[in-house]
Amino acid sequence: MAISTTIKSIQDIMRKDVGVDGDAQRIGQLVWMLFLKIFDDREQEWEMFNEDYRSPIPEPLRWRHWAADPEGMTGDELKAFVDNDLFPGLQQLQARGDDYRGVVIRNVFEDAYNYMKSGQLMRQVINKLQDGVNFNKASERHELGDMYEQILKDLQSAGNAGEFYTPRAVTRFMVDRVDPRLDETVMDPACGTGGFLTCTIDHKRKHYVTTPQDEQTLQRTIHGVEKKPLPHLLATTNLILHGIEVPDQVKHDNTLARPLISWGPKERVDVIVANPPFGGM
Repeated sequence: MAISTTIKSIQDIMRKDVGVDGDAQRIGQLVWMLFLKIFDDREQEWEMFNEDYRSPIPEPLRWRHWAADPEGMTGDELKAFVDNDLFPGLQQLQARGDDYRGVVIRNVFEDAYNYMKSGQLMRQVINKLQDGVNFNKASERHELGDMYEQILKDLQSAGNAGEFYTPRAVTRFMVDRVDPRLDETVMDPACGTGGFLTCTIDHKRKHYVTTPQDEQTLQRTIHGVEKKPLPHLLATTNLILHGIEVPDQVKHDNTLARPLISWGPKERVDVIVANPPFGGM
C-alpha cells in the first residue's frame, strides 16, 4: 500500500476524534507519531551496524515497546500513557556525553502536543503507521518525500500564513548553481521543513562524498534555524530520513530576533541557501 494511502486513512481516523480540530492539528498529531516511528526504524539500523549503540530514549518510552504491537495498550490506558509518561519523559531527555540525540528528541517534543482524546482511535492510527510505513526501505524514503510535500500543501491550505513551500525543482536548481563544496558550511536561516538542507546533503553526496570521513565532514556542515514548532519538527524528521544521524544543528529559534552584530565569528557560515520569509518583521 502506498504511503500516501496510509496517510489519508490516518487522517480519516483522526477526523473521528473530538480532540483534533482542523488540518493543522491533524498534521501536528501525525508528525510527532511519524517522528517516533522514523526514529525507531533508524535505531534498528544503527543497532545493526554498531553493537555499542544505546538509545537516548528510556526503554518503556521507545516506539517498539509501547506502539509496535498491534494488540498493545489501547483506550484509556494508552491515552494516559501518552499524556502522563511519554510526553513528560521525552521532554526531559538530556545529552549523554557527546551524543546529542536526546536533546534533538527533547527539542522536538517541547512544542508537540497530543490532541487525540480517544485511545482507541489513537491505537488505530499507530497500527496504520506500524503496518504502512517502513523507513529503512530506500523506495519508501523517496515516497516519504512526496508525502511531506502533500503534508506541506495541506498546511498551506490550513491557512498558516507565511509558510511557503519552495518547490523541490527550485531548491535543487539553486543548490546546483551555488554548488556548496564538501567542507563548506551551509545554512538556511528560515529553513522551514528543511528542503534546501536536504538538497544540499544530496548534492554534496553526489559530487563530493567518497569516503566515510567525507560523510562525517558533510554531517557537520549543515545548519538551519526555524521559528515555528511544526516545520522545525518536520525539518528534524526530514534530516534523520536523509541520514543525518544527530540533526541538532537545526535550531528552533528566530534568526531575525538577533541583531546581526551578535553573530560571532564561530557562527559564520560559507554558504547561505534560503527562500527568506517575506512577511512579519
